Amino acid sequence: MLKEYRLAVWTVLWVSALGVAASFTAQYAFGMNPCVMCIQQRVALIGVAVLAWAMLLLDLEVINRKIAAFVAIAAPAVFGLYIAAKQIHLQSLPLMEQPSCGAPWTFRLRGAPFFEWYEPIIRGTGACGEVYKVLGVPLAWWSAAFFSAVLILLLASLWISSLPEPKKYIARFDD
Repeated sequence: MLKEYRLAVWTVLWVSALGVAASFTAQYAFGMNPCVMCIQQRVALIGVAVLAWAMLLLDLEVINRKIAAFVAIAAPAVFGLYIAAKQIHLQSLPLMEQPSCGAPWTFRLRGAPFFEWYEPIIRGTGACGEVYKVLGVPLAWWSAAFFSAVLILLLASLWISSLPEPKKYIARFDD
C-alpha cells in the first residue's frame, strides 16, 4: 500500500511543476500579466512542488511520516485554495465594486535582500479583477480546482495507504 501514497506525492510534484512552468510561460511567452493574488497562488504552487519533492526524500513507510508529508504539502495548497476563492469572489463582483488588491509585489519588496533573485517570480500588476481564461474557464477556477484536487488526492491516498493489508485466505477442499 506504500506505493500508492508515494505515487500520489509524485503526481502532485509533477503536476505542480507543470503548473509552475505553465504560469511562467503564460507570463513571459504570452504576455499574461499576473495580479497580486495570481502571484500568491503561484508561490503556493511552487510551495506545493518544493514540499512534495522534499517529502519524497522521507521514508514514507511510517504513518507519522505520511501524515507529516500530508500536512506539509497541504499547508500551501490550503493557502492557494483560499487565495483562489478570494479571487473568484472578487472577480464575480461588478467592475465598479471590485476593490484593488494592492500594490504589486515588486513595488512592495523593492530594496529587500536578494530582491533580484526572486523578482521574476513576483513580477506582476495590481489588477486582480482582470480575468484571463483558459479553455473558457477563468484561471482562478483552474487554480481552485488544482489545489482542491491536491488535497483530495493526498487525503484519499493517505487513507487508503493506512488501511490494513487484506488477509489472504486459501480455500482447502479435502476429500
